Amino acid sequence: MERALFSIIGPNGSGKTTLLKLINGLEFPDTGKIRIDGTQLDEGNIQSIRRNVGMVFQNPVLFNASVYENVAYSLKFRGVSGSELCERVLKMLEAVQLNPLAKEMHRLSLEGKHSGSPWRALVYDPALMLLDEPTANLDPANTLIIENALRDANLQGKTIILVTHNIFQAKRLAGWIALLLEGEIIEEQDAPSFFSNPIDPRTMRFINGDIVY
Repeated sequence: MERALFSIIGPNGSGKTTLLKLINGLEFPDTGKIRIDGTQLDEGNIQSIRRNVGMVFQNPVLFNASVYENVAYSLKFRGVSGSELCERVLKMLEAVQLNPLAKEMHRLSLEGKHSGSPWRALVYDPALMLLDEPTANLDPANTLIIENALRDANLQGKTIILVTHNIFQAKRLAGWIALLLEGEIIEEQDAPSFFSNPIDPRTMRFINGDIVY
């Protein structure tokens, strides 16, 4: 679904994170195939495909370095250097109100780590972004900053797949939503239809806050 903001929702343990790992080639399916932009994902092309895919993990792995260095890493890995690297990193950090000279990432609060993590993926301008609960540990102000950045990225042509347990966040952001239960997508519709006219009765129960399994 090119240039869409697609949200995958579901209860804990339903397989949302595993699905993102499959899309990014961190795991491979026992059956079936995964295609990204028409190209089948396999062990032979995974590295080249990943260069245009940004992934934000639920528990980010950050380096013992400044905020600037952490955000710059993904650009350096892709061969960007010098004034271009500096300009792109500072522009990104300024837009999201992060201090590039902030103390070392490993000493930041959990909230600080999560608020810094998405920018490492956004800064190198990937065509596809995979986000696993990017605002799960953030306060409302930082959540809003990230949500606005995702909207802007989508408007600029990025395809975004957002995993979230927050059904209200999915409703705010996504144009298309899928509900995953026990490893199976039981509902997949455009956002208005998903909430107003779900096909599977379990979807309405989930929307209403019932425990669904």
